[in-house]
Amino acid sequence: MLVHICCSVDSHYFLQKLRQDFPDEELIGFFYDPNIHPYSEYTLRLLDVKRSCKMLGISLIEGEYDTQNWLDAVSGLEHEPEKGARCSVCFDRRFEVTAKKAYELGQKSFTSTLLTSPKKSLKQLQYAGDTLADKFGIKFLAPDYRKDSGTEEQNRLAKTDQLYRQDYCGCIFGLTIQRDQQERLTDELFVPVSQQIQPESIEERIALYERRWELEEQGTAYRIIKQRFLNWRLLMGWLRVKNEILPAHFLPYSTLKGEYSRGKVEYTIGDLHYMNRDEVRFVRLEQYNKLADTTYKSVSQLIFSPPSFTHEIKVRSQIEYGSYTLSALLVVDTIPQKHIEIFCRSKTYSDVREILIGL
Repeated sequence: MLVHICCSVDSHYFLQKLRQDFPDEELIGFFYDPNIHPYSEYTLRLLDVKRSCKMLGISLIEGEYDTQNWLDAVSGLEHEPEKGARCSVCFDRRFEVTAKKAYELGQKSFTSTLLTSPKKSLKQLQYAGDTLADKFGIKFLAPDYRKDSGTEEQNRLAKTDQLYRQDYCGCIFGLTIQRDQQERLTDELFVPVSQQIQPESIEERIALYERRWELEEQGTAYRIIKQRFLNWRLLMGWLRVKNEILPAHFLPYSTLKGEYSRGKVEYTIGDLHYMNRDEVRFVRLEQYNKLADTTYKSVSQLIFSPPSFTHEIKVRSQIEYGSYTLSALLVVDTIPQKHIEIFCRSKTYSDVREILIGL
């Protein structure tokens, strides 16, 4: 039996139930989810599915990440709600590829872990699966493992085995609608030009779950805990002096009361230079290198290849007074002496992230 897999939380429970109900069937997992955005989120979910299948002793096949075909299929349905017409097209696309793969492998039946997702319509899934099963001359199995406290058991298993629990279906359109309703920043889609890994980004989660895999291979005990913290994203920032844009590196947690400020450097205390408005500060690259223990030749080099976010927080704490400062703090090659203009569009917000602790 070929089992289409969407994520580890759904598949971990679903595969164990299938094994109980169909003991004579060889189960083959098929991870095919071109609807998942961005690609880093796809990578993270695949990583956790691989771990789940390894724990259960089930072979896994990865399908093609043919995102463009999926985007073409749902074109015009971008604003459909969850369980709407876009979801139907999405199911049809994934089920068709799964059914075709099952036929090519000589399997007599196929099913999908989407059946256990409480956010999906069983009626939609059953119709899509049956239609494709008829087309390829195989059988679609649609067991309802949500009933009889199945969803509660699924959640218990996910917690016990510390699976990665995503909080959106994967679709970029569903994500943006969901975040708008929650009045939250869609920070899953933010990747700085520097490629610096941001706090509670998908890239940070990938590093955590890869490290988790290493600890399990070593037989080292660990625990994944959640931590509430103040997060920050820089959406856009620039420094202009006499109509010329100059290289400037905005240190983490730099904010302005608005998004724009202008003024001049009014005074200097030690190595920190203070603008006369909006609590803006400047530090020369030379001083930054000393504090960060780096050897950048120019601010442009720093902008496109900065140290880790955590390292920069430590640098900021050495420059500023206090641990909770949000003043705009810019690293520059030379301190501007003329009229200064600054644009800083950034967001600070309460967030929750996972932390891996070795025991």
